[in-house]
Amino acid sequence: MTILGYSGFGWLPSLLYLLLIIVLGYRDQRRPETPFFVGLVQILILIVLIIHGILLYESIFNGERFVFGFAQDLSLMAWVGLSFYWIQSFFLPISSLRLMTISMAMFCAILPDLFPGSVISQRAVADPWFKAHFIVATFAVGFFSLSAMLAVLMNLQDRALRKGMANGMGGAPTWIESLPPLLTMESFLFRLLYVGYALLSMTVFSGLFFSQELFGKPLVFDHKTVFALLSWLLFSGLVVARLRVGLRGPTAVRWVLGGFVALLLTYAGTRFVAEVILQRS
Repeated sequence: MTILGYSGFGWLPSLLYLLLIIVLGYRDQRRPETPFFVGLVQILILIVLIIHGILLYESIFNGERFVFGFAQDLSLMAWVGLSFYWIQSFFLPISSLRLMTISMAMFCAILPDLFPGSVISQRAVADPWFKAHFIVATFAVGFFSLSAMLAVLMNLQDRALRKGMANGMGGAPTWIESLPPLLTMESFLFRLLYVGYALLSMTVFSGLFFSQELFGKPLVFDHKTVFALLSWLLFSGLVVARLRVGLRGPTAVRWVLGGFVALLLTYAGTRFVAEVILQRS
């Protein structure tokens, strides 16, 4: 099936991600991963990322048109998140995030084939400001998606550890033992957040001050603008609290997840309502 020129292989990345999850699940979880297995998985992830990226590019940059909607936004978010995980996994012990990032990519990769999105104006596509805005926004959301997944994992880890201590257990649950220490995960989380916050700031203020050049119309305080400012304010508060008072733990995790939800509602949420619920392009 071809929608707006999008090839009929939009299901392929999701299928490959699913097969990759099956391979990961088939391995004996009681034994540590061998270097050969880790290298094989890294190669397989890279291959699927390339296929996903090519098909996603074709679904967005359709000939002379720029096609975008909530499906493309979520698929891009998952692709950037998994790509950044893949790069960082060579330097940090974050294999615990692997299954979560691949599962998210599997779910989001098929969406552009199911929901075609809408054609953005040619004026916006031809404008270099728009291209820069789009690239920065894409990476910002991707960084925050990985941050949100890490925050969820940290929350589960913290609860499991607290429950184990409360029950007087001598050792932590099996899956906890494979995770890096909470302090290591927290350090990685805030590195993600600092980069994501810088990119988000560039995205928000480029949209505010160059709305006419970017989108061909003056700034309108609609749902997208309100949620964009709300997410930026939430992450601003989180960064300031971290730098001033060393905010950490469950409070920081909840703040991360709240900011990410607001960020999702900025574009993907509002476009989902328009495209799926209200049936408007």
